[in-house]
Amino acid sequence: MYSEKFLKFIEMWQKDFAIERTIDEKICVDKDGNPIPWYTYPAIEYLSQFDYRDKEIFEYGCGNSSMFWAERAQKVTSIEDNLKWFDKWQQEFFHPKLDIRWRDEGEIYENAIFEDNKKYDVIIVDGKRRAECALAAVKALAQGGMIILDDSDRINTSQEYVKAVAALQQADLIQIDFYGFCPMNNYTKTTSLFLSRDFRFESQYKVQPINGLGNLWGMGRKHRKEFYRKTQL
Repeated sequence: MYSEKFLKFIEMWQKDFAIERTIDEKICVDKDGNPIPWYTYPAIEYLSQFDYRDKEIFEYGCGNSSMFWAERAQKVTSIEDNLKWFDKWQQEFFHPKLDIRWRDEGEIYENAIFEDNKKYDVIIVDGKRRAECALAAVKALAQGGMIILDDSDRINTSQEYVKAVAALQQADLIQIDFYGFCPMNNYTKTTSLFLSRDFRFESQYKVQPINGLGNLWGMGRKHRKEFYRKTQL
């Protein structure tokens, strides 16, 4: 019923992206079972190429993204507002570089970013009160850093997101929108990055961009030709 080329496409999503597993098991992981954020795949691939070993991360909203960042960064501070989930993450996400904090009351939540009186290289706005958190994030962003606003496509139906995006745009940050599929969903969404004008994170690799998942040019010449020939049948 389906062409060989289309079946190869499905196989890539199953094996390289593990999206079938993420949907069926409701868990954000890559093909090797490592935790990944609930961002769009294009955003995850873009972010994964940088070296964060000397970077401090602050995250509104805890989850598998917290472990993703903890495996890469110098330190991660993650704020959770749901006590049930906070207890769950405390038990499951033990990592020496990850500090999970429960903050639930109104302004206490967004102002948690100021508790340690420091600036952060990467700030993720992916929890509640996103407009207020975006305003706080701008004040706490380190020079050359970036802010990540997930689910930014909700700007079309939510005034909260209208205000959040406006706060980040008014801070003169460079907005880059990554549209596409994401773990656990069978539909697309958008993850937006807001980069400082002097953003210049170092890549982990000799070249940038690197070959992404399922990329034809990531194969050797022989395998690339074989793959191309098979999918043209």
